[in-house]
Amino acid sequence: MRIALVGPAFPYKGGGARHTTELAHRLAAAGHEVVLESWKAQYPGFLYPGRQTIDVPEGELFPSTSRRLSWRRPDGWYAAGRRLRSYDLVVLAVLSSVQVPAYLGILRGLGDKGKAVALCHNVLPHEPKPYDRPLMRALLRRVGRVLTHTSEQAVLAEALTDAPVRVAELPMHLPAGRPEGGAGGAGLLFFGIVRPYKGLDVLLRALPEGVRLTVAGEFWSGLEEAGALIAERGITDQVDLRPGYLAAEEIPGLFARADALVLPYRSATASQNVLMAFEHGLPVIATRVGGFPAQIRDGVDGVLAEPDDPDSLRAAVTRLQADRAGFRARVERPDPEPVWRGYLDALTAP
Repeated sequence: MRIALVGPAFPYKGGGARHTTELAHRLAAAGHEVVLESWKAQYPGFLYPGRQTIDVPEGELFPSTSRRLSWRRPDGWYAAGRRLRSYDLVVLAVLSSVQVPAYLGILRGLGDKGKAVALCHNVLPHEPKPYDRPLMRALLRRVGRVLTHTSEQAVLAEALTDAPVRVAELPMHLPAGRPEGGAGGAGLLFFGIVRPYKGLDVLLRALPEGVRLTVAGEFWSGLEEAGALIAERGITDQVDLRPGYLAAEEIPGLFARADALVLPYRSATASQNVLMAFEHGLPVIATRVGGFPAQIRDGVDGVLAEPDDPDSLRAAVTRLQADRAGFRARVERPDPEPVWRGYLDALTAP
């Protein structure tokens, strides 16, 4: 099959770019002829407060990648669709409703919605704006089918379109590898882009006395507020704030020094962070939102808490800290291959 992927790739950073690139590699390895249509300018800067691009690739680049799409050139969207008319399948990686105008232009140039799939990392954002729903409705009604990563996201998609909606578990595509000699001991790790829905403020309110916490990642907002809350609670000596983008080579050492990854999200869809923690031998503390309850065996390789509830989260932290070695010993390294096979099947099957 001739397949075109449309989505971010290097020099863009983050899970979306890595997923699109790994998906291209996997499809090519399965025998398909694959091209990756990426961006030279994906968003206006004011829509993405973090760092958009990186200088050094964090994985193997996909050779058949073009970077011609630009938010500044709507004429290029239609031209991209026309270039892709000869392909059997056109996969649009949907990470934000901001992409929708460009994708609508591509679909207009494509002219055949039956060969288009909207691969939705998020059907609607965690922190929605009034324009998100109408934009996503406009996109999902113009594709042949939709792929989501959880059943909850599928329900959202089905409310916006009559197109068939499939669900496939998000396979692991972030940095792997369990470092040798990692014994933990540095307390909790909060990792990734810091946004309100991820509940860092809840974690800071819940942090028990004497438990150390490392917060590593870009702050889209709330850095001053986090500092003020830390000072208010008198936990300055317990919390290590490391704002800024983390390169891939820094991640294994960061995970090796932690006792557990903590995900105090207020809401979630599908996350790579649980699988990445297990890959590095870490148990996980998370809230009962999104896919976390299906990924974590409560009391075995992690502990689940109620969302937006500092008391519940504090009890979960205390429970895990009481048996750190036991929880760590019960973590099983995930096998990504069966998940990837199912994912490719869901994406390419008629």
